[in-house]
Amino acid sequence: MSESANKTMRAIVLDAPGPPEALHYRELPIPTPLKGQVLIKVRAFGLNRSELHTRLGLAEGVTFPRVLGIEACGQVAQCPGGEFAVDQQVVAVMGNMGRTYDGGYAEYTCVPASQVIPFKSTLPWSTLGAVPEMLQTAYGSLVSALDAQPGQSILVRGGTSSVGLATAILARQRGLVVFSTTRNAAKRDVLTAAGVDHVIVDDGDVASQVRKILPGGVDLALELVGTPALPDTLRAVRPRGVVCFTGMLSNEWLVKDFYPIGYLKNLVRLCAYSGDASDLPASVLQDFLDGVSAGKLSVPIDHVYGFDEIVEAHTKMESNSAAGKLVVVV
Repeated sequence: MSESANKTMRAIVLDAPGPPEALHYRELPIPTPLKGQVLIKVRAFGLNRSELHTRLGLAEGVTFPRVLGIEACGQVAQCPGGEFAVDQQVVAVMGNMGRTYDGGYAEYTCVPASQVIPFKSTLPWSTLGAVPEMLQTAYGSLVSALDAQPGQSILVRGGTSSVGLATAILARQRGLVVFSTTRNAAKRDVLTAAGVDHVIVDDGDVASQVRKILPGGVDLALELVGTPALPDTLRAVRPRGVVCFTGMLSNEWLVKDFYPIGYLKNLVRLCAYSGDASDLPASVLQDFLDGVSAGKLSVPIDHVYGFDEIVEAHTKMESNSAAGKLVVVV
């Protein structure tokens, strides 16, 4: 009989939208996976803005009560279909985790096998837990959406977020020139440590600062702040350059009174990225972790919390004061 059979687990449950204190610890039955599903013993999970949006009642399609968490990192406990071996190290990301079915804020999570990616590493769980969604979003935005090429320039708007820092690391690894923004000049060193070539203090007019350095504008831009910053980000990009809209740190989702010809700068292209586990090949995840183990790459972590500190962790995330990933070790 498996360790998880006929037992309960601790989970963090949201009964209805509310403040961080709306997250409650509860004993739940350990899920029983069906064929095509994987039961994961969760060792760590990262916090994401998507979970903040769900907690605030801003996400669509969510039913309550719900165990939040769009990612998790751990080991396979059960896999009826045989897609993964028991005890294999895996991450799970996206696929409506923590939205239409329970996610990673628990001692165990049961997810479709399609959302699971295997890896092997001796890195601590506190480091591994920071990687999956951060890397998937950064890699998908940079490679799948922006099709970034060596020698190009990229502006990362919202650079001290976990995805922003991961994007800078990946972009430098691929030979791009990286511009990155922060609203806090004291965080310059955080960006420099991630390999950023040009740190821009965001005063609302980033485009002018970028064009003082690169008069023609950058080739690419990744928008992580959201709709309030998007018009200025578009102005920072050269004709036929591309802007990818990925994040909404501002919690503002919609562009009001959208007039395309006035809003979009001449010949600048705009796309969006949300992505899924399929956008992160297992080889990319493994190569990244191997690079971290070898000291060639870094994982931008702001703080590691214990499982009993979810209220503190969500409070920190909501404050927008983190410079890197917030991780919870189970």
